[in-house]
Amino acid sequence: MQALQQSSDVLFLLLGAILVLFMHAGFAFLELGTVRKKNQVNALVKILVDFAVATLAYFFVGYGIAYGVHFWLPAAQLNLDEGFQLVRFFFLLTFAAAVPAIVSGGIAERARFYPQLMATAAIVGVVYPLFEGAMWGNRFGVQAWFEQVFGAPFHDFAGSVVVHAMGGWIALPAVLLLGARRGRYKDGRVNPHPPSSIPFLALGSWILIVGWFGFNVMSAQNISKISGLVAINSLMALVGGTLAALVAGRNDPGFVHNGPLAGLVAVCAGSDIMHPLGALVTGAVAGGLFVWMFTLTQNRLRMDDVLGVWPLHGLCGAWGGIAAGIFGQTAFGGMGGVSFWSQVVGTLAGVAWALLCGLVVYGLLKVTIGIRLDAEAEFQGADLAIHKISSTPEREVSW
Repeated sequence: MQALQQSSDVLFLLLGAILVLFMHAGFAFLELGTVRKKNQVNALVKILVDFAVATLAYFFVGYGIAYGVHFWLPAAQLNLDEGFQLVRFFFLLTFAAAVPAIVSGGIAERARFYPQLMATAAIVGVVYPLFEGAMWGNRFGVQAWFEQVFGAPFHDFAGSVVVHAMGGWIALPAVLLLGARRGRYKDGRVNPHPPSSIPFLALGSWILIVGWFGFNVMSAQNISKISGLVAINSLMALVGGTLAALVAGRNDPGFVHNGPLAGLVAVCAGSDIMHPLGALVTGAVAGGLFVWMFTLTQNRLRMDDVLGVWPLHGLCGAWGGIAAGIFGQTAFGGMGGVSFWSQVVGTLAGVAWALLCGLVVYGLLKVTIGIRLDAEAEFQGADLAIHKISSTPEREVSW
């Protein structure tokens, strides 16, 4: 029976890892559909290569920082528990690799390729694992301090703050340091760069929606702890985000397909403790927040965050961390065991850490090797400038 339990847990977590891995295809197609055609190949290549670099950084450095576990053992010893720890690494890697995938959407169409891979290595190898270890690995005494001071540890079941807010707030200084795409804001006017393919954007959104149930439900990391509440709360949050974005975005398909993602980002933290109605409200607030802040940053503040990753992941992720401290309370129908002030302070700590590290990583890269394509390469497009091929070649070689 024990062997069966171990094997079931391995399979459960492996399926979760595969679902979250598939979400990276969603990131790729969401970016592909949003950028202009001359940058579509680059969007696809970036997500895949970023994942490969993230895997090495997390395997050799990051996972050890976060959980104090290393893999410098013979294969027979690594596989002693039916390989559960190895699959757990795989599962948590897919979360870690989501952080640079989030950043990628904000800096699309004008960032240099190899400096971004260097940033990915730094983020997944050091920056993210330090915060992950503090909040999820019970390292560095941080959670003990929260419990002592506020009566409960910081609660983030599936990563509203640990993953999404981290990615969104790291992206903010990267976007600002890069500056806007050439021609985006000119002569006092906002010049739109419309999405190249709404169908691809929608495909990316749907892949992310489906994979998110692995992201949230499988965060239990143990089949005996699987919760139908997490699944239903995820469902209600995506519905709330979709409908709020539909109304606030006035039927705009870009907003409609990002609305469910905003809701899912926000519900991650408290999906295991909220009432479904609380999850619905959390998702609806996130959907409206995304539309309002995306419009404000793009048109008024003139911040060229291509996929809106700061409002979508940064702000909605921070809202989710705080929302867990509100709708997780028994007074609002939640399961309890969560402190509002733990959620506020933990969320602010995550925001501050991400901002600081994003500024340091991208600031150092900017002053040393540069992070932006030159004017000619940007005009030509990253596809031809970096990869020497376009997504839709106008003519084929014939023999």
